[in-house]
Parts: sequence; structure tokens; C-alpha cells
Amino acid sequence: MTEDARNEIESLRQNSGTAVLACVDAEGYPALRAMLVLEHESLRTQYFSTNTSSAKVRAFLENPKASVYYCTPDNYRGVLFIGTVAVCADQPSKDFLWREGFERYYPKGVTDPDYSVLKFTAVKGCYYGPGRCQFSIEELEA
Repeated sequence: MTEDARNEIESLRQNSGTAVLACVDAEGYPALRAMLVLEHESLRTQYFSTNTSSAKVRAFLENPKASVYYCTPDNYRGVLFIGTVAVCADQPSKDFLWREGFERYYPKGVTDPDYSVLKFTAVKGCYYGPGRCQFSIEELEA
């Protein structure tokens, strides 16, 4: 992987306001959702908030396989991460991700039982841009 590709991947992750999150639905079809990019620990991990009652939570509890796609359509750059999602309903995870204004979606606040955190962990991916390449997450983080 070139240094330019690595830098572009990092930039896409850091600067994207939204990402496309895909799960596998109950019938085995891919189901995609646009999600707000909120928090990440590294290129390996991304967190999203969602309603516990949502179909995607049920899908991830049945099959944790997932992918996340970040892009800048105007310059034809994108990066696809493939991995798994863990549904986190524990209070420390909810406190960690909580943002002002979330009451709009979770009226009972940070302890709302309909508020969950999705923790995506990548294992591999593919960069789409000049120098298109597939990568393992270890290679990207090296």
C-alpha cells in the first residue's frame, strides 16, 4: 500500500460526516443505512448510535457480519471496511457515545432502553481511488 493511499484512507475516515453501514437481513440480503460518523478509536473501530428496536440491531444480533463505506463522491474516492458489529447496550458504551441533541431520537436520555451503540470492528478493506488496493487492517495500521 502506498503512503498516499494510506493518507487518503485516514482522511476519508476523519472527515466523513456520514458512512454507509451494511448488515445482512433476516432473508440473507444486504441492508444499507446512512449513519452519522461519531467516534472511532483507530482505523479498526467505528461507533454508531441506533435504536435498540431497529431492524439492524436484530440483524446484527443474528449475524454480526458488516461493512462500512466512506466516500467523497465529488472526487471519486472511497474506502470499504469489512468486519463485524457488536451491539452494546451497556451504560458505559452509551455514556461514551452520547451527544447533546440525541434526546430527539432517545427521549428518555442516555439511559433510554431504546438507545444502543453499534461497535464496528474492521478486519480488512478496499480503497477506491488512485492506486486502488485491498488491505488487511494490520497492514493499514502498520
